[in-house]
Order: sequence, then C-alpha cells, then structure tokens
Amino acid sequence: MLIDTHCHLDAAEFAADRAAVIDRARAAGVAGFVVPGVTAAGFDGLDELADATPGMARAFGLHPLYIDCARQADLDLLAARLEREDVVAVGEIGLDGFVPTPTLETQLPWFEAQLALARRAGLPVILHVRRAVDAITAAVRRAGVAGGIAHAFNGSEQQARQLAALGFKFGFGGTLTYPGSRRIRALAQALPLEWIVLETDAPDIAPVWARGQRNEPATVARIAQELAELRGLSVEAVIEATGRNALAVLPRLGAVLAAA
Repeated sequence: MLIDTHCHLDAAEFAADRAAVIDRARAAGVAGFVVPGVTAAGFDGLDELADATPGMARAFGLHPLYIDCARQADLDLLAARLEREDVVAVGEIGLDGFVPTPTLETQLPWFEAQLALARRAGLPVILHVRRAVDAITAAVRRAGVAGGIAHAFNGSEQQARQLAALGFKFGFGGTLTYPGSRRIRALAQALPLEWIVLETDAPDIAPVWARGQRNEPATVARIAQELAELRGLSVEAVIEATGRNALAVLPRLGAVLAAA
C-alpha cells in the first residue's frame, strides 16, 4: 500500500486545484495521505478536508516555525482535538535549529507541552527535526511518547538508531532523489527497511525532476522507485514494506484507510 505519510494538502498552494491534485495522486497509486496540522487556525479546515477525502488521515499540532503566533488557548484547542478517535498523531511538532527566530529556547516549551499532550492521549508524534535531532531525542525520551515519525530526517545513522530505539520511523522524500544529497541517500540505503516510511511534504521539498515547482503527493510513487533503486529492491517490495511500516507506527491509520 503506497502511503504519503506527510503532506500538507490543506495548504493554500492547493486551493485552486486540490481535487485534481488528489486525483493525480490516486492515479499514481497513492492509497492514503497523512496530513499534519501546523497552526490552530488551520485545524477546522484540516477537519473539513479530511471529512471530505477518503483515505486522508488527520494529525494536529503546532509547528515550531509558527509558535511565535501561538497562544495558550491553542494548546487547549489541541488537547480537545486529541480526545477524538479519528486523529492518528500529534504533529507536526518539534524543533528547528536552522532559523534564527523563533529561537530553540522559545520553541522548546511548546514542543514539550505538546509531547505531554501526546503522551496523555497515547498518540504517536510527527516530528520536525531540522538541525535539532539531539535536543528532540532528549525531549522525546523525557516525555515517554508512543513513538512516531521523524519527518524529513537528515541526522546521522547513530542519531537514527537512538530515535528508532524510542519507537520512531524515518520519513524519506524528495531530498533523496538529488544525487548531491549523499548523506540522505546513504541513510536511505543503510537504515533497516522496517524503519522507513515514504513522504512528500507537498507542497514543499520537490524531487529533482520537479525542482522549483510545487510538490504533490503523486510524486511519492517515483520516490518509492528511487528508494527501490538505491536499495536494489523491487518497487513492489518497497511499497509493501513502507506501507506496513506506516500502519505499524500510526496504529489508527489502518481504520482510516479501511473506511476509504
């Protein structure tokens, strides 16, 4: 089962042709989409889209790049959303050490608060880990959450093993299609296949053949092919394994797909 475990179909970039984007993904063989929330203001729109889109799973979270606009009431709203059975994860949450603001010191309390909500709800988390893998691993270990997905993982193999021991899978997408992404491609080859899930981060992180263009969930099919070639496997084996991994790390996802 081909699953895009991280795409932002609710983003404004898809407003003009969202139905056609979803149709192209289905034509490419994509059976399911996981769409993480990034701000409380977008939760209602994400709900409406998921309600109208078979095979689309919803997650809710406050993205680290937007927490300068967040308020305590947003955490309260998130906590209420997480009481529902149709939510598959808490995310997209985490830390971003690449941007100068908001600082990591500003981001961390919001991340820790959301980890606490995830633990209380018994939900896995979808992690944003850019240049902050060690700090994220430490926070996750303290919180004791139920695993999840490290989205767009770009850390070391040692860091990956530490997160894997805490119940995490690793999202690989458009970046691995670039020949110059040597570390990402090496990780995609070296990590156990049972640790890997596929993603696009659409509309962002376009693959090499769509450089500079809006990314779409349909590209996850060719990303699966790229991963298969890197690992010397059939694309069918990669799709089967990564789909099984997604269902294992996001236990509620199976019910969403079964209802599609």
